[in-house]
Amino acid sequence: MAVRAAVLPAIGSPLEITGIDLPDPGPGQVRVRLAAAGVCHSDLSLSDGTMRVPVPAVLGHEGAGTVVSVGEGVDHVSPGDGVVLNWAPSCGACHACSLGEVWLCANALSGAADVYARTTDGTDLHPGLNVAAFAEETVVYASCVLPVPDGVPLTDAALLGCAVLTGYGAVHHSARVRRGETVAVFGVGGVGLAALQAARIAGASKIVAVDVSAEKEELAKAAGATDYVVASDTTAREIRGLTGKQGVDVAVECAGRAVTIRTAWDSTRRGGRTTVVGIGGKDQQVTFNALEIFHWGRTLSGCVYGNSDPARDLPVLAEHIRAGRLDLSALVTEHISLDGIPAAFENMLAGKGGRALVVF
Repeated sequence: MAVRAAVLPAIGSPLEITGIDLPDPGPGQVRVRLAAAGVCHSDLSLSDGTMRVPVPAVLGHEGAGTVVSVGEGVDHVSPGDGVVLNWAPSCGACHACSLGEVWLCANALSGAADVYARTTDGTDLHPGLNVAAFAEETVVYASCVLPVPDGVPLTDAALLGCAVLTGYGAVHHSARVRRGETVAVFGVGGVGLAALQAARIAGASKIVAVDVSAEKEELAKAAGATDYVVASDTTAREIRGLTGKQGVDVAVECAGRAVTIRTAWDSTRRGGRTTVVGIGGKDQQVTFNALEIFHWGRTLSGCVYGNSDPARDLPVLAEHIRAGRLDLSALVTEHISLDGIPAAFENMLAGKGGRALVVF
């Protein structure tokens, strides 16, 4: 059956909206009609080669929709069910999974190398990060779908698949922010906005948002920021000034740039914690000297997918949503159609893009 999709023909090439031939689900697979998909910088990292994926591919790693049909052996969802796509399903058998660290599963992205569809001229297509959400419909492995929690609108639920799990998890699972602590969040995109809300939910006493754009201040404060700093050479000094010259207890870096990581580290108090969420390229080299590592006693840690377990965390997030503590609509700056994805990517490349939600 032919559906329309946004295809990445080659690394560094523009996305093309075109028809693709999508097969019926095989054993252990599920066909989903998308309701919405998020467009964020992780997709840009895939398209420019920062993160490697087989191409041609249909991108889109965060989405939600309705089950159209299921293959043999699928019994946890049925046609008509609303589902959230999970781009990093854990295998349950590798070393990381045996330790309970499902976000580090060695086999989570194995499905991205599969051929899941073809262009109308017969060219093989790969499913981006497993789920190929930039399409009217997709076919995924059953492990890539989770039921939409009660009380969460299907369109909003798309954001649970990556941005919210990552931002919330960075604060609660990786940095483990405690009530009364001070927090700085670097980068007010989708993940950053989720992290700001998560810091507020955790009871942080001061939440500083940092971004290169002064225009995002209102958005950041609506998400929970108590203070806003426009990024500059004096950012770390400004943050120390807001925290009694100490620095924040926790810094969460969501940009993936060497200068931002270094500034986040410099903004953290002695003995504080810096969590890096942003995905940077190999050319982004961060340097520290041995003496400062000893003297400051800070902890610097990476964070994959918010150190989250979707099956465990989605019900928790849903409860925050139903209680009004977590506002998914606040993470979106514009709504676009499938045809609008190429322009959204160009805007992100030019540094002008916000957080777009594709509504099908």
